[in-house]
Amino acid sequence: AFVLGVEIECRIGRAISPGHYAKGWHITSTCGVFGAATAAGKLMDLDERRTIWALGSAATQACGLCECLGWPAKSIGVGNSARNGLWSAQLAQHGLEGPPEPIAGVQGFLSAMAEPPNWPALIQGLGETWEIEENSIKPYPCGFVIHPVLDCVLDWRRDHPRKSIERVIVRGHPLLSDRTDRPHVATGSESKVSVQHALAAALVTGKAGLDQFSDGCVGDPAVLAMRRKVEVIRDPAIATVAAAVELWTSDGSKHSLSTSAARGSPSNPMSDKDIEDKLRTIAAGWRAGYDAEPLIEAVWALEESTDVASLLALTVPSD
Repeated sequence: AFVLGVEIECRIGRAISPGHYAKGWHITSTCGVFGAATAAGKLMDLDERRTIWALGSAATQACGLCECLGWPAKSIGVGNSARNGLWSAQLAQHGLEGPPEPIAGVQGFLSAMAEPPNWPALIQGLGETWEIEENSIKPYPCGFVIHPVLDCVLDWRRDHPRKSIERVIVRGHPLLSDRTDRPHVATGSESKVSVQHALAAALVTGKAGLDQFSDGCVGDPAVLAMRRKVEVIRDPAIATVAAAVELWTSDGSKHSLSTSAARGSPSNPMSDKDIEDKLRTIAAGWRAGYDAEPLIEAVWALEESTDVASLLALTVPSD
């Protein structure tokens, strides 16, 4: 059900990209509702007719704006896409009808988005190739377009822990600038979509974890000073998963850094150990003393599991 949900939402997203996101629609939310409806419908064993009804109810609830990125309001769109997708499947299960062509109809989702649809993206290779294999896993808790920049500076800082930095130039795809060129941020939420803050925090602390995207780190004088040294340049020749960084240090040296694929992207995937360590770190911040090992083992053994509820039970407090 999860794989199918990812497949449907990603294919719909590809059919209206890149214009949809560029206009300001938050595609995680607008297309996520279709994935949630599809996955829930699969678990409910909905037939074809009721699955289409579910997609109809999902389509009329598709929403979410990039203007909300960096604010708690962004989470409303993402959360609603999951909740409303589930609700759409439940309504269909109980007989709430919908249009026969909610996505491709004359006034369906694709037409309403005012984008010339990429029709092949919807069905080409359906059942033969899988979108989940082309998705990324985020090693850092910020916008993924920032990740290649963090890869560059974290590796450099690890090798040059005592170098004093005078100036930084970041070159990236225009999307990096469009979404994250935000030198003046005041909260941890905003910092997650600020390339200046992410880079500055990484260079000052040598890390890019949850603490580096907190209110406290945003107000750190050393991080504030480093943010002022960062310049962002748009370069259409650079892929969204790539970046180039130039650093000038106080001794007059220039350091040129680059990566062609961010860690966690399909061409540079995280290792199993990296993924496990990410869960351990998140769990430790959630509940001190929580033992994540049983959950990790249960996830790797999911294909042999006969009851997914036992896995989910490991994600909640036992007392």
